[in-house]
Amino acid sequence: MTLPIWMYFVVAGIFASAFMTIKSAKEEKQVEDEWIEKEGEVYISRMQDEKERRRQFS
Repeated sequence: MTLPIWMYFVVAGIFASAFMTIKSAKEEKQVEDEWIEKEGEVYISRMQDEKERRRQFS
């Protein structure tokens, strides 16, 4: 049984789409993790500044 040539293109397109979806999700997660880490560092810095400010006024 022989499949028409356009069926091979459809299957190849499905695999390409799946690959790109996985790749995009991985990159998006990496960017999100970097943003969360950066925001965490800002939060910790603010907490340390506040702690130091309270220590000076005590």
